[in-house]
Amino acid sequence: MIERMERDILVLGSGGAGLFAALHAYRADPALDIAVATKGLLGKSGCTRMVQGGYNAALAPEDSLERHFMDTIEGGAWINHQELAWTLVAGAVGRIRELEDELGCYFDRNPDGSIHQKAFAGQTFDRTIHKGDLTGIEIVNRLMEQVWARAVTRLEEHRAVALIPSQDGERLAGALLIDIRSGVLRFVRAKAVLLATGGGPTMYRYHTPSGDKSCDGMALALEAGLALRDMEMVQFHPTGLYAGPATRMTGTVLEEGLRGAGGYLLGGDGARFMTRYDARLERATRDIVSRAMAHEMRAGNVTGNGGLYISMAHLGPDMVATRFKGMVERCRDCGFDLAGGLVEVVPTAHYMMGGVTFEPDTSTAMPGLYAAGEDTGGVHGANRLGGNGVANSTVYGGIAGDQMAVDARRLRAFPDADETVLEAAVARCLSVLDRPPGDLAGIRTRLSDLMWDEVGILRSAGSLEHARIGLADLAAEVAAAGAAGSGRAFNLAWQERLNLESLVTVSRAIAVAACAREDSRGAHYREDFPEIDDLAATRYTTVRLEDSAFAASSEPVAFTRVRPGETLVPNGLDRP
Repeated sequence: MIERMERDILVLGSGGAGLFAALHAYRADPALDIAVATKGLLGKSGCTRMVQGGYNAALAPEDSLERHFMDTIEGGAWINHQELAWTLVAGAVGRIRELEDELGCYFDRNPDGSIHQKAFAGQTFDRTIHKGDLTGIEIVNRLMEQVWARAVTRLEEHRAVALIPSQDGERLAGALLIDIRSGVLRFVRAKAVLLATGGGPTMYRYHTPSGDKSCDGMALALEAGLALRDMEMVQFHPTGLYAGPATRMTGTVLEEGLRGAGGYLLGGDGARFMTRYDARLERATRDIVSRAMAHEMRAGNVTGNGGLYISMAHLGPDMVATRFKGMVERCRDCGFDLAGGLVEVVPTAHYMMGGVTFEPDTSTAMPGLYAAGEDTGGVHGANRLGGNGVANSTVYGGIAGDQMAVDARRLRAFPDADETVLEAAVARCLSVLDRPPGDLAGIRTRLSDLMWDEVGILRSAGSLEHARIGLADLAAEVAAAGAAGSGRAFNLAWQERLNLESLVTVSRAIAVAACAREDSRGAHYREDFPEIDDLAATRYTTVRLEDSAFAASSEPVAFTRVRPGETLVPNGLDRP
């Protein structure tokens, strides 16, 4: 019924985290058998490829790791795991050098030949490295070429559907995959598995990731009994293109460099509104700007389509067309003139700050399972700074590859799988094909409406309780739904059914965590608890799936490097 293979290391996901992990593991020991499994095509899918803005690293002499760290902690409203945040900022500098010097990336330069760094919101120094506004494509293309040049097994169009424990229950034994091309179920037994499938909050009406992103890794972790932290923290990017209600182009991100360069946000009345919300105006952090936009939209200060405007014309059309070529062309394709006119925008679900609880060496509570990138929680706290996302993926992807290589060599034999769990996972996957098709399109629409309206930028006890009830109903509806189509090969209804199962599971975790946090901080804003709690007593939220029910708890944040009211920057240099 299923095929089996063995690999020393199995990487789930082919974004920046997964590809970096494969390369580092191979460099550590080329004799290791390494496989990368991805739902799409290697190098052509995932969120890293979609990164426009850039990569934060403290390269300039005037900048410092401490300054980058403080920006990250203050942007994250002090709920970050501080050791994870420090590992991020410290590792980013070396990783940029590795990307250029070893892997072939080439970033934009200043006239003197040094790497150009531009302004991004929420930061006290212009430290965002970029390749025009197509940074992600540059990074992933080079990583893809390097992986192709090595003896790494590529399991393209394979999706992970279950993490399988060992027979003794002491560790992970591998993962069950579906080969989308053939419909074959394939169990890959491995000594080390990396969860790097990415997040992708596509459960919201407006979202930046492609529709195939469905938070699979987080759902797999919950099903395996692992805890997720900070799940209430879903980032909304302020400037998603509003191209109309009937096109998927709506929600596509217009990168933060537009506001960093001096772009204005305008209401339907044509006037700037950020003056009423934050002294940093459009360069405030993403949570503040998105919330301001939501208030303006609720008040009716909107365009004819219900959105808002971004204006760049005052900076000079030639400059805008040169610096933001990719976005100018994208907007033109949708009928907008970014360089010289107004472009309609709407806040758009962009990134999951929450995810699997993990350690700075990428290990998790399940021996044999590692996690990196957007599948993980704790690095960004309550709000991710623009430019810290791709840094997170590549820094921790490299660490994961190094650590997995060490542990795979240490483990002499492959762990035996718990065959009972494996058989149950296989049966669960195949049972979908034996049931009448469900209204999958209708379920997705109702899910996106429910999450946008009730668990979106502005939340309350009433909206969250309504969401919890509605999500439980949707979960039951997904469980009962089958998949249309004959056979398993390229059965896209089957794949969409699995996507919805992951999305609803993770949506329930988000709602439960949001109910549990009765204060407002970062991306989580409770209209009934609008103030932030005492920073000195800051806690983070965890969610588990126990006996088919979601349970939330909280833990105090460990201020291992700096406490609220303190700074690591000498003399508080240029603190906002």
